Amino acid sequence: MSNQFARQLSLTSFPPNSQNLNSLCSNGQLREALVEMAVQGLEMKFEGYYMLLNECVNRRAFREGQRVHAHMTKTCYLPPMHLRTRLIVFYNNCECLNDAQRVLDEMPVRNVVSWTAMISAYSKRGYASEALNLFPQMLRSGTEPNEFTFATVLTSCTGGAWGFDLGRQIHSLIIKTNFESHIFVGSSLLDMYAKAGRIYEARGVFDCLPERDVVSCTAIISGYAQLGLDEEALELFRQLQREGMTSNYVTYASVLTALSGLAALDLGRQVHNHVLRCELHSYVVLQNSLIDMYSKCGNLSYSRRIFDSMPERTVISWNAMLVGYSKHGMGKEVVKLFKLMKEENKVKPDSVTFLAVLSGCSHGGMEDRGLEYFYEMAEGANGIEPELEHYGCVVDLLGRAGRVEEAFEFIKKMRFEPTAAIWGSLLGACRVHSNVEIGEFVGFRLLQIEPENAGNYVILSNLYASAGRWEDVRNVRELMVEKAVIKEPGRSWIELDQILHTFHASDRSHPRREEVSAKVKELSVKLKEAGYVPDLGCVLYDVDEEQKEKVLLGHSEKMALAFGLIATPEGVPVRVIKNLRICVDCHNFAKLVSKIYGREVSLRDKNRFHHIVGGTCSCGDYW
Repeated sequence: MSNQFARQLSLTSFPPNSQNLNSLCSNGQLREALVEMAVQGLEMKFEGYYMLLNECVNRRAFREGQRVHAHMTKTCYLPPMHLRTRLIVFYNNCECLNDAQRVLDEMPVRNVVSWTAMISAYSKRGYASEALNLFPQMLRSGTEPNEFTFATVLTSCTGGAWGFDLGRQIHSLIIKTNFESHIFVGSSLLDMYAKAGRIYEARGVFDCLPERDVVSCTAIISGYAQLGLDEEALELFRQLQREGMTSNYVTYASVLTALSGLAALDLGRQVHNHVLRCELHSYVVLQNSLIDMYSKCGNLSYSRRIFDSMPERTVISWNAMLVGYSKHGMGKEVVKLFKLMKEENKVKPDSVTFLAVLSGCSHGGMEDRGLEYFYEMAEGANGIEPELEHYGCVVDLLGRAGRVEEAFEFIKKMRFEPTAAIWGSLLGACRVHSNVEIGEFVGFRLLQIEPENAGNYVILSNLYASAGRWEDVRNVRELMVEKAVIKEPGRSWIELDQILHTFHASDRSHPRREEVSAKVKELSVKLKEAGYVPDLGCVLYDVDEEQKEKVLLGHSEKMALAFGLIATPEGVPVRVIKNLRICVDCHNFAKLVSKIYGREVSLRDKNRFHHIVGGTCSCGDYW
């Protein structure tokens, strides 16, 4: 029923036989009102039924609503379209979708509100196929969709290719019916494109909106952040802030996701302060995002402070804190926190919890404890059956510990078909521990599964290079050229005064490049005096030693570290982030810089954190 109709109804003077019902419903006396309905019998009219149903909807009173519906049937009352639509809303509110669908099917005449109410119910509860099947039925019936119909059905077009294809067809219909510029429809459209990874189409919809609200602004920022386009998300947030956008807790959670990817601690603190000044309610979602942001920016103590201060924690809160400890290689803290979670017994661990715990044991060099947890799961002790990802964690755990043969046998005995990720984890372990025999087998297996993944070619090539098999190195690299596979270039960045400075290997683009290059050379000389010996094994090219050392000095993480030393006052921590794994030589280099210059150094790569103080790394050189 439309709001206009409801207002008209509220202004109507009720017939005498409805006045008592009106009084009872107004006073919340639903049981007494139902008795009055029974007394009136055949005298019940539309107004009385509407008041009763409305009260049942507001209270989600299922049995009472059923009695109202049953009374209509027994008295042979034929409810008009508005009342039947209200029945659909009632059953949907009580999560009885089959009953709601039955009411819709029995309607002799349906309007756009009836159809939209049913489509909305399916969409909200995740029944995308039912919602998408109902929409063309509505069109075939001759009913024209309105903005609410389009906005609702688009939310079901985010699952799978078929859903997206149908969404694009609906977009065409939206353009034809001139609903594209409507704020509700536009927000749903850009959300659909963003969730399908089509962020440029989403941005196009966003830019064409004649007006924007917090929902549409949040949807596009979230779309960028979820796709890892963190700098774009942050830049758009700043732009919209300048334009006067009002943010809500979901907006801030999306921005914090982007800042987590950039490891931009200073900006993260600024956003946190903004949240505090706005006096937003302590939403669990927002607090979880803050825990994740601080841990990914290297400030675990603040993550834990937020975690400990939460009045309510969900399993996501626990998982965020466990993952934070895991990424920092703090296996003992992972085990300790997991023990606390079980002792409190307020929130049950889920499969993600065990992934975090197994990963923590892997990064923390606690392989035996990790195996205990896995086999407890396998025996059903925790009520969670191991999934493919848990098997992958065990392979990683054994591989990191150098138990490559055992990891290979474990894969052979798995009840799942091993994925490329699992084989890739084993290949990485073969590279680290120089197991060429197993690595060669796994490498060629991966090239069959993922011929377009550059990382597999690079690791296999590096494995051959470490064994001095330069002919095989050339063959792999020629195969990359033949397959047109391009390796992701390494880059490192550092945040200073809320500006991100990015460096690439042997970078010549930074405005202070000459100063940075000179500083790297100066550091090399000073570190060599303290005993630094370049690890030439990290250069996987068949060139002489002098050239290898030159290549090492051009690594992006060394340049970012040197820039940090130049651009920050003495004693200030230097935080460097890299998109790929940090090499052993750069790790050793940073340890000596920390020791000689008295700097706290934080290195975050794609897998984990290295927190270096006084020349000692939190990883314990186990990574």
